[in-house]
Amino acid sequence: MIATILLSVGIVFLAELGDKSQLMALTFALRYRWWVVLGAIASATAAVHLISVGVGFFLGASLPTRAISLVAAITFLAVGLWTLREHFGDQDVDAEPKPPNSTKAPYFVVLSAFLLAELGDRTMFATAALATDNSWVGVWIGSTIGMVAADALAIGVGILVGKHLPERVIGICSGLLFLYFGTATLLAVMLPGLGVLTGATLAAVAPALAGALLLARSRRRPQIIGSHSHLSIERADELQ
Repeated sequence: MIATILLSVGIVFLAELGDKSQLMALTFALRYRWWVVLGAIASATAAVHLISVGVGFFLGASLPTRAISLVAAITFLAVGLWTLREHFGDQDVDAEPKPPNSTKAPYFVVLSAFLLAELGDRTMFATAALATDNSWVGVWIGSTIGMVAADALAIGVGILVGKHLPERVIGICSGLLFLYFGTATLLAVMLPGLGVLTGATLAAVAPALAGALLLARSRRRPQIIGSHSHLSIERADELQ
């Protein structure tokens, strides 16, 4: 049992280094409290890996990964647009700023995102393969520990980066990263024969366009606000 746990920890930890799960963990750590993100990741990982060892050891079947990936892509795009809307939506100039981490139920946001992202991921297949020749309990425990440890490293990086960035910049970067994840996942589903480098390049187009549009809009807003203020001053002078 101990050997199986250690083997699973090592394989999954190395497999997760540089994977999209680490990027997602870093992105969430920029927005939410680290223990909320880590707890949600641990819960999602335990659930997904329990499914994978069950599929590999007991059933020998496969999940509808294409449909799951499509739902995950839509979820990532929705989260990205939602995040960007929070920071670029039409807001009253005199309105009070929102407190940090004001998004409702961040635990369930992170939990659902990781559940969808990891179902059908390469780590899930590796876990299922390990469970065919080893104790499924040991594989489940070890793979969960390995993935949580890898994502904890990314969360640590997110905490360090977040201390030196304003809340607005963090929100914008998070939204653009989720647009990238969603576009990359959608391309992988719709065009499975697309190369990794080509897919990554094409996926970067969506956040780049969104960033350019948001930058153009943010530059226009001060001009509009300034013109409105100027008109208000002129009207006040006329009344006097």
